Amino acid sequence: MEMLTREDLRIFKLELVVEFQKMLAESFATKPEAFEGYKTRHVRAILGCSVNKLVALRIARKIRVVKIGGTLYYNKDDVKKLLRDGC
Repeated sequence: MEMLTREDLRIFKLELVVEFQKMLAESFATKPEAFEGYKTRHVRAILGCSVNKLVALRIARKIRVVKIGGTLYYNKDDVKKLLRDGC
């Protein structure tokens, strides 16, 4: 039976943090397009619609959205398509 010491746990924690940092760096490096998009105020100005209309478009899955740190980013291609085809 092996005993874990505080030092063992501290080393494990540091290794885990390093691994998470590597994973995040790789994620940002390989998927920069995932963070491109318009904020809500820009989409409202472009489409000339209300916040409620944007919520309805999201529910109807006519516009994709990504939430990053509490801010919604709307897919640029979806916004262009809605502008072209109409809401």
